[in-house]
Amino acid sequence: MKTILQFTKMQGLGNDFVVIDATRHPIELSTAQYRFIADRHFGIGCDQILLVEPAKKTGTDFHYRIFNADGGEVEQCGNGARCFAHYVRDCGLTRKDVINVSTYSGIITLTVLENGDIQVNMGKPILDPPAIPFTAPQETAPLYSIAVGEETLQIGAVSMGNPHAVLEVSNVDMANVEHYGPLLEAHPRFPQRVNVGFMEIRSPEHIRLRVYERGAGETLACGTGACAAVVVGRLRGILDERVSVDLPGGKLMVEWRGVGHPVWMSGPAARVYDGRIAL
Repeated sequence: MKTILQFTKMQGLGNDFVVIDATRHPIELSTAQYRFIADRHFGIGCDQILLVEPAKKTGTDFHYRIFNADGGEVEQCGNGARCFAHYVRDCGLTRKDVINVSTYSGIITLTVLENGDIQVNMGKPILDPPAIPFTAPQETAPLYSIAVGEETLQIGAVSMGNPHAVLEVSNVDMANVEHYGPLLEAHPRFPQRVNVGFMEIRSPEHIRLRVYERGAGETLACGTGACAAVVVGRLRGILDERVSVDLPGGKLMVEWRGVGHPVWMSGPAARVYDGRIAL
């Protein structure tokens, strides 16, 4: 017997999501079912699937689970978090302007701004290599040398609840994302794989960015990737506290005061349509 599942399609700067309300009834899907939902030819099509679940920790309003297009569960997603906040407000699940949500990587705070954008407290970046996780013997931040084939690249490594490698390029339009993205994503020095950011610095307060996401490929936007890029640029002393990040799908604002402080990200989210799918 097929299961009929209700869903909402949402997008944040073109990074698109299938959002499923699991607050009333628990929902457990198989890896194959997540892949089917994400398939752009046979399913709905999305970068990630988001499950909205009841609160599991004191002081939180909801729990939030994220599954990549390949069916794997991941720790965090900044664009997804903004869509999450928009969804729970739009569906009447909460009237709060400030929403505390637990995730696989910890608790995040979502704030609905007066202009409709969503600001997310993404928490403090993780810089200790073993905690990212990243193997960095006898190397120190902010840049690490990493062998990719016959080349040696210089990358920044940080976790925003999920692991990121950030590579500076002179022009993101010319960056060989299709080549280096998969090689770095599956590099053995990142035991849980990694999201790969290609950052072009236009000024201390403005960067351009393309991101090859773990388990999804290149996407139009990546919120945690934008945060990771700004953190790496700040650690290198080449970016200001408040940075405009241009991604293929649009613009995010990222603020980070420095080590010991959380990263703040703000940007739009939109509801696209509602539907039902037979699994």
